[in-house]
Amino acid sequence: MSNVLNRYDREDLKVSEKIYLLISATIFTLVALLHFVRLFTHWSFQIGAVTFPLWVSWFGLVFAATLSIWALSLLREWKITHQ
Repeated sequence: MSNVLNRYDREDLKVSEKIYLLISATIFTLVALLHFVRLFTHWSFQIGAVTFPLWVSWFGLVFAATLSIWALSLLREWKITHQ
């Protein structure tokens, strides 16, 4: 009986991993796109009295794009290993 339960727990974990990677890749892609749009439309960004310069978006674009590519590559690996 415990082997059956463990098998279902592992299947749930596999699906959870896939969903996590897909959501992470989507969110980081959207963040990277927003930074890209901000850079080329010169949107100002302010929180309270603090205005963030455009160079912050260069960092944000590189960081978010890197995380997005990483999540997508992990998702591709996941699909290959869990067929």
